[in-house]
Amino acid sequence: MGKRGTLVIAASLRKRYGFEDGADVVQEATPEGVLIRPAATVPLRVYSDQDRAMFLLNNACSVEEYEAARQAVRAMGLDPDKTKHRPFV
Repeated sequence: MGKRGTLVIAASLRKRYGFEDGADVVQEATPEGVLIRPAATVPLRVYSDQDRAMFLLNNACSVEEYEAARQAVRAMGLDPDKTKHRPFV
């Protein structure tokens, strides 16, 4: 173990368990010691303000909700008329 807590895992174990340079890992305390295993990561999509505005406008279920969504979009600093969506009819 290094001065700052860096652990060196043998190459044979890294290969066997799929640890690659920069891989995410989970560390858990167990009665036997510390368990280190690969972390499962799931990519997330980060929505833009335009995306959120479109969701607000498209999910309105009444005229009142649509008008509230338009106000919310304006509060975001966006123009609801320039936001791609299907207008509430």
